[in-house]
Amino acid sequence: MKTFLFSLIFALLVSSTIVVAQGKSEKSSTTIKTDKRTDSVYYTCSKHHVVKLNQKGKCPMCGAILDKKTVRTTEIKTEKHEAMDSYVCPMHHRVKSHKPGKCPKCGMDLVKKD
Repeated sequence: MKTFLFSLIFALLVSSTIVVAQGKSEKSSTTIKTDKRTDSVYYTCSKHHVVKLNQKGKCPMCGAILDKKTVRTTEIKTEKHEAMDSYVCPMHHRVKSHKPGKCPKCGMDLVKKD
């Protein structure tokens, strides 16, 4: 029974380690996105939608009480940064480097990627 439990715990530990290792990937993004959310509030008449005021009150056209409206706006800024040079092996495309050198698998010179 102890051997079975030990084997089960070991198998769970190994499988969780593999899942975590596969989830980590190399990210080399050169784009940074930032967003800014703001809420704007205005008051409008339910009958006259052209009436938009910044404060509570009555509609100047019909005298009805103005309804409060909230609008959420999102401003997204994208900044691109100049990418670094990238070098790859002509035979092993997964071998990448930011500087020239030799492929650790086959020894060929790394070539600059366009």
